[in-house]
Amino acid sequence: MSTSMLVKRMIDHANAISLEVNISALAIAEAKGKIKNNEVDVVLLGPQVRFQKPEIEAVAQGKMPVAVIEMKDYGTMNGQAVLEFAMKLLQE
Repeated sequence: MSTSMLVKRMIDHANAISLEVNISALAIAEAKGKIKNNEVDVVLLGPQVRFQKPEIEAVAQGKMPVAVIEMKDYGTMNGQAVLEFAMKLLQE
């Protein structure tokens, strides 16, 4: 599975609904830096790295939501569902 393909589908859906977003797929090490610098609003982990969620949550220190993308949505590259999931997390 290509995370970059999922990101593209999320961006395509955001554009279709006139939602301005900045979505990136990053390696864990790079993501940690962006989290520490408060450069992100929400962190979504692919199912293949779900075991790293506690580590990422520790870096985030509760400043932003950290969640794992549902396997079915990741597997089917459902950009709409993943974008809606991210937006829901931001509203909590």
